Amino acid sequence: MDLASLNAFIAIAETGSFSEAGERLHLTQPAVSKRIAALEQQLGVRLFDRLGRQVSLTEAGRALQPRAYQILGVLDDTRRALSNLNGEIGGRLTLATSHHIGLHRLPPLLRAFTRAHPQVALDIQFLDSEVAYEEVLHGRAELAVITLAPETHATVKAVPVWDDPLDFVAAPEHPLARNSAIGLPDIARHPAVFPGGNTFTHHIVRRLFEAEGLTPNIAMSTNYLETIKMMVSIGLAWSVLPRTMLDDQVARLPLPGIQLSRRLGYILHTERTLSNAAKAFMALLDEQRSGLAWE
Repeated sequence: MDLASLNAFIAIAETGSFSEAGERLHLTQPAVSKRIAALEQQLGVRLFDRLGRQVSLTEAGRALQPRAYQILGVLDDTRRALSNLNGEIGGRLTLATSHHIGLHRLPPLLRAFTRAHPQVALDIQFLDSEVAYEEVLHGRAELAVITLAPETHATVKAVPVWDDPLDFVAAPEHPLARNSAIGLPDIARHPAVFPGGNTFTHHIVRRLFEAEGLTPNIAMSTNYLETIKMMVSIGLAWSVLPRTMLDDQVARLPLPGIQLSRRLGYILHTERTLSNAAKAFMALLDEQRSGLAWE
C-alpha cells in the first residue's frame, strides 16, 4: 500500500470524481485510475462503485477512509516532528480561515508573519468556519482562525483571540430604524436575512430569540456577511452583523438590555504535532489576544 495510491483514494472519496481528483493531484484521470486499480489489487477489494459518472465508496472503501486519514496523518506528524528538530521556521503552513476574518482581522498578522518568516509557504484556505473546523478535526489543516463553536470535539483546542460584538441592523429608511423604541418581538415580525442554518453565528442569534419564545422571520440566507450587509443596506431585510462592519450604509437598531457577541480565535488538533511555522503563527495570535499593537 503506497502513499500515492492512498492520496488518490482520499481525493476521489472527497471529490466524488476521478477527474476532479486528478485536477487536485495534478495527474491525468488514467493515472488516478491506475493508482486506484493498484490499491484495489493490493487490498483484494473494490473501493469504489462506478455507475456512469457517479462514483461512490463501497463498504470496503468506507472502512478504509478513516484509516487512510490516520496513516497519512501519522506520516505528516512524523515529518513535522523531525523537521522541527533543526529549529528552523519554514516549509508549508496550511491555514484555514473564514472570509470575514481573512478580510477584517488577519491582514496585519499575515503581513507581520510573512515579513518575519519569508521562508514559510502559506497555504491559506478561505472556508466557512464550520468547514474550517472540520479541516482541522480531520487533520487537513494545521490551524484554523474562525468563529469559535460553542462546543468543540475533545481533540480540538479552541483559543479565543477577539471578542466580536454583534449588532442588529437595518437600512436607514427601514421602519425598524425609524422607531426609537423596539424590542425583539417587533424585529421578529419583519423579514430577516441570516447566515445559513449550519453556521455558528446563526445558532447564536437563533438562541436569543428562542429564549424569548420567538421565531425570527428568516426570508433569505447566505453565509457571506458582505452579501448580508448589501441586502440589508438596500432595505430587503434586517440582520445581525459584526460591529466592525457597520457604517452609514446600515443603521444600528438599539435594543436595551441585549448584548450579543461571538468569539473569534484559532483552533488546533491536540493530537497533532505542530510545525515550527504553526507555532510561530500561534505566537502572533497570542500576542494579538494580549492586546499588543501591530506595526
